[in-house]
Amino acid sequence: MAQAPSLQLDRFVPYRLSVLTNLVSSAIAAAYVERFGLSISEWRVVAALGEQSGMSAAEVAARTAMDKVAVSRAVASLRRAGRVARATSSHDRRRSALRLSRAGTAVYAKVAPYALAYEAALLASLDLRERDALWKLLDKLTRRAMDLRRHV
Repeated sequence: MAQAPSLQLDRFVPYRLSVLTNLVSSAIAAAYVERFGLSISEWRVVAALGEQSGMSAAEVAARTAMDKVAVSRAVASLRRAGRVARATSSHDRRRSALRLSRAGTAVYAKVAPYALAYEAALLASLDLRERDALWKLLDKLTRRAMDLRRHV
């Protein structure tokens, strides 16, 4: 009887990506909560709406690859805090359009530079060629993961 292949976690890409994601997110999550009163999910919603206002919750979920329930909870929390406003879409009365309120725009203006500085510090260990390669590889793996998700 053939022996099943052994899984070496340190050489298993999904595991390594998950570990990296957890390390990066946990490091910055504490600052988001302490300095800005935002959870990671709330920050992702704020960031998505800061980039493109008027998205529905489903569009935010698709844009951020977050679970719809997590987006719904984050939006509800942000609405309670007065950071996100919801209106009926002018194009489709059945669709809600989300946008940052004045308070949401103000928190975005504070958090975005912090997030970019954290990213710069993280990427400082890579030279320009390595950064370009990283972006290409991330894009390629993202496209492939989306293809695989459709066929599972």
